[in-house]
Amino acid sequence: MNNKEIGEIRRRVRRDRSNMTAIYGCYVNEAKEIVSEFHQSTGIMPENEADKYFALLRRSLSGTIGKNLIDITFKTSQVADSPEHKLLMDLRSSKLKEEELRKAFYQKVVESVTLETGYLILIGHDSYDVPFKSRDDMMQADNSSEVYQYLLCAICPVKQTKPNLHYIPESKEFHDGGMMNVVCAPELGFLFPAFDNRATNIYNALYYTHSTKESHEGFVTAVFNTPIPKPAAEQKKTFEALLTTTLDEDCDMDLVQTVHEQLCQRIELHKEAKVPEPLMIAKDDVKEVLTACGVSEEHLAKFSVDYDEAFGFEAELHPKNIIDDRRFEIKTPDVAIKVAPDRTDLVQTRVIGGIKYIMISAEEDVEVNGVSIHITDGEKAPV
Repeated sequence: MNNKEIGEIRRRVRRDRSNMTAIYGCYVNEAKEIVSEFHQSTGIMPENEADKYFALLRRSLSGTIGKNLIDITFKTSQVADSPEHKLLMDLRSSKLKEEELRKAFYQKVVESVTLETGYLILIGHDSYDVPFKSRDDMMQADNSSEVYQYLLCAICPVKQTKPNLHYIPESKEFHDGGMMNVVCAPELGFLFPAFDNRATNIYNALYYTHSTKESHEGFVTAVFNTPIPKPAAEQKKTFEALLTTTLDEDCDMDLVQTVHEQLCQRIELHKEAKVPEPLMIAKDDVKEVLTACGVSEEHLAKFSVDYDEAFGFEAELHPKNIIDDRRFEIKTPDVAIKVAPDRTDLVQTRVIGGIKYIMISAEEDVEVNGVSIHITDGEKAPV
């Protein structure tokens, strides 16, 4: 799914726009016990309460593709005959009305999800008459040939607040409010089936994880039984380690600057082109940059082998998962320097008198601890 398709569904997840007539769920305590199950009719619940339920579900369609929103692909054999795909399809076709199916799903979640607190499982079913979209992106609501039926799930931590004084209008006094169990934004969730090319795709689902450091593989295995990419933060660390260990002496400042600049340029060009599909980087794209930097054939060959071992054979990566396109950072054990991504040319490395230096051009205003300073002609580098 691309950003436009995700946005179209996210905009539907509201009380006054969707056909989600009920929201089902259960509360799981810290001991991984289901202590309550419920279903709430969206038509009779108070408006402010309904808005909060829909907001929680809507949050499971938020974030960045590749980091928070991850494409799940089922094998053809799974779609043909597998218990995990059949359960999702049965939940969808029953519109979540079959209690035994809901219980089976809840149990999968309980067995595979461990959070620091108790959590709330929310799940809803919606049926969307997809309006025809013309070439100029105009919607024709009365012209629909596709009915998209989907499940939307959010798993939300329930945290206990600290007791605070609060104001009681009746007595015009402040009193201890005691502790409360508050439902927080989703930690994980999913949309099934996917909404690809604005149509139903039962071969895919869209998985949500709030954390870029934790992808909850146990949940993905239990519910989808399919591999998932490494968390975004882990992809970045792996890519950085890959350059360090495979390129050896070829890994210098110029090379890292060039790789960062080239990937930033691709991200910017993709953004300017307004391409709906997410930008992906293949191994050969990185090797092309490394070759232009003069990396030896031996090191290129090692990079190729290690890349496949780290990410999977010929895996494609989201460039924002492996670089920070908003900053360029240089570190020593005692110093950290942050540079605007488009001004990495201001930083160079030099060896002067046998001592290694990081050189920063300082022609413009220079501040130290917020104080503007002057650099005099007498301040020269040691030789």
